[in-house]
Amino acid sequence: MSKKVVVGMSGGVDSSVCVHLLKEQGYEVIGVTLELWRDEPEVCEDATEARANADEMGISHHIIHGKPEFEREVISYFTDEYLHGRTPNPCVRCNPTIKWKLLMEAADRFGADYVATGHYAKVKLLANGRYGVMKAADEKKDQSYVLAQLSQDQLSRTLLPLGDYTKDEIRNIAKHLGLTSAEKKDSQDICFIDDNDYGRFLRDRLGDKLPPEGDFVLTDGTVVGRHKGITNYTIGQRKGLGIALGERIFVNRIDVEKNQVILGTDLYVKELTADSWNFISEPDLDHQKLYTARVRYSNSGAACHGERISDTGYKITFDDPVRGVTPGQTVAVYDGDILVAGGIIC
Repeated sequence: MSKKVVVGMSGGVDSSVCVHLLKEQGYEVIGVTLELWRDEPEVCEDATEARANADEMGISHHIIHGKPEFEREVISYFTDEYLHGRTPNPCVRCNPTIKWKLLMEAADRFGADYVATGHYAKVKLLANGRYGVMKAADEKKDQSYVLAQLSQDQLSRTLLPLGDYTKDEIRNIAKHLGLTSAEKKDSQDICFIDDNDYGRFLRDRLGDKLPPEGDFVLTDGTVVGRHKGITNYTIGQRKGLGIALGERIFVNRIDVEKNQVILGTDLYVKELTADSWNFISEPDLDHQKLYTARVRYSNSGAACHGERISDTGYKITFDDPVRGVTPGQTVAVYDGDILVAGGIIC
């Protein structure tokens, strides 16, 4: 294979240092920024900064527009999930269907065998012949969870050079190189919602299709108030409910058919079911094996067992109850530091 790689550049410090590390390893690097939220030829500030970063490091840079695909695969999915009372995970969805797809298409056009990003994780060819995703050295920054739906074909062409570094080390490298991105803050918001107000975003997108107000209901069926529409709530939410019951109360469940938001005091469960599984390091889950599962990005993981319950569904049973299991989110199953598989919580 050639030593040519397409790097997804966001204008931030991680992708900039990713370019540097790959150049140090002898790769010919081509920078690509995906413009997914603007029509051609418009570009966002991040794309402009990415081009400036590429110029700093002496590599070619290309901007690829993918708004129609992004609208179809991510935005429509995002709004539909909320309409169905689920909480979407747009990054997990976007990575295989948009980001890696477009980067690999660019790699094919430019004659590159590999694609690379600034994700904090590792890709490794395992003894069983499968490509595995490993946790990053920096546990606080580990992003293996959001890669849980990448295919074996995508992983076979992926380089993740930041996986062995901490965030502080990456910033220090950028400072040493004098890169303008060295001090740029990390993005915390959903990339297509600048103000992080997903309720406002859904109101703008859905208009008359937005679900109406309905009842807040306790788990015993008691009506305790009115909610502002099911798309404004997620499982585990406590703030912004406008309900005072003399104890801590959370969104426990969303009943779409009855247009009800069910409230409760206990968010802990012993098991979950999930479908849409993508197996990475292993072709299946071994029901006798003890795994660790993360039920959301910020979750550190909990000991569990997994077993097949249908052609596409698996049940994950935890040794101890876990909090905040949310339909629509990803459950990522690990064997030590190796990401075994990812499914979508039902």
